Amino acid sequence: MPIAETPPPPYTAVLFTSVRTASGEDDYAVMADEMEALAAQQPGYLGIESARADLGITISYWQTPEHARAWKAVAEHRVAQQRGRSEWYERYRVRIATVQREYGDER
Repeated sequence: MPIAETPPPPYTAVLFTSVRTASGEDDYAVMADEMEALAAQQPGYLGIESARADLGITISYWQTPEHARAWKAVAEHRVAQQRGRSEWYERYRVRIATVQREYGDER
């Protein structure tokens, strides 16, 4: 997965950190792919980055906090959230942040 291309700050980052249960790996992977594709269609979407080992971290980027809040309320995303709580996540945490500065190596 490439590093997300984001505009100059400020913008909103939604950080989702999780520890998975041992069940439903195939269903989880399908739902994760569907949610990534659906998020990309939402107004204000800027990109996503995700990594999973023992701890999973997904960061989605949005133009504004209102865009991020609207994504949380999308019906299909709400279904995925409920399944996550009941089937796929042992623990999780969501953090919302405003990116104020960014820099990196553009090799």
